[in-house]
Amino acid sequence: MNKIIEQVNEVLVDEFEVEADTIVPDANLRETLDLDSLDYVDLVVAIESISGVKLGEEDFKGIETFQDFYNVLQSKITEKVS
Repeated sequence: MNKIIEQVNEVLVDEFEVEADTIVPDANLRETLDLDSLDYVDLVVAIESISGVKLGEEDFKGIETFQDFYNVLQSKITEKVS
């Protein structure tokens, strides 16, 4: 999972122009990345390109922190492999 987290964090830094040290597991995803609805689309596209998994609106309902996001992504990757 560490490899996925590293890749995701690199994309987040590049795409959303945030400092890498602000991306910590317990930080609020929406506030840290200053996401609006269009940014979520960009996030989904970027994550899909590196992970090969699709995230839908329902996947984001329970996500508040970066750790929540990593957990959902890992779960989706595990489902895809199974």
